[in-house]
Amino acid sequence: FLLSTTKSQRKLSSSEMAFHQRSTSLPSRPHVSETEVELELQSLEASISSSNSISTMCDGLRTLPNIYDGLEEIICLPSNQVCSSQQRSMLDGEMEGSLELLDLCSTMQEIFVEMKAIIQELQVALRKGDDAATQAKIQSYTRLVKKAKNLLKKNTKKSPAHCKIVMLLAKAAREVSASLLECTLHLLSKQIEMPKQSLVSKEFHKKKAVVCKEEHLSELECSIGDLESGAGHLFRKLVQSRVSLLNILSS
Repeated sequence: FLLSTTKSQRKLSSSEMAFHQRSTSLPSRPHVSETEVELELQSLEASISSSNSISTMCDGLRTLPNIYDGLEEIICLPSNQVCSSQQRSMLDGEMEGSLELLDLCSTMQEIFVEMKAIIQELQVALRKGDDAATQAKIQSYTRLVKKAKNLLKKNTKKSPAHCKIVMLLAKAAREVSASLLECTLHLLSKQIEMPKQSLVSKEFHKKKAVVCKEEHLSELECSIGDLESGAGHLFRKLVQSRVSLLNILSS
């Protein structure tokens, strides 16, 4: 599965506007330090690894752009504008890694859109009592989650550890972002499964029909909408971060 190296930015939808209004805003800080950014990343990583809630992943997507704001501020410091040949080579590597994460976020946003559509169609099938269509949509959902997981596996690369602290922070931010998306997909995969898991159960002694709780599907649809908006917000922040890295390379 090859990712294109260029993705067009999208216009803000109403759901994205709502996401921005709910975004987690960090306290105003005129001079963010590397230690602060590192602690924020560690806190987010701990939250991601210890949670089984999709809402926590949505919160994480709201927090990441703020962390990237702090990281960008550090990158733009005069002390980080001059690089040795070795550091410039490492910066080139970080540029490649940031491009992969950028494309990953864009692709994940598209996948979340497709997931929402499947959930909506699944709800229609349930209301009509169409068991065959219901099972088909569940299978489509499962295949889509599997596709997204495979995509993440192909885009997890390690960066050299012997580089400037700001590059280590950029590397850590990328890894936390990928980890958040991976945990999100793990949770989404458990929302709808066959024959029995979370929202779906199978009656073997009656009709052997797949039965879903429609109200839970509505909640899942809203959560995926938040994830879609969050991925879009992170995508735009990553574009800004790449501009800062490019400025250093061109200096």
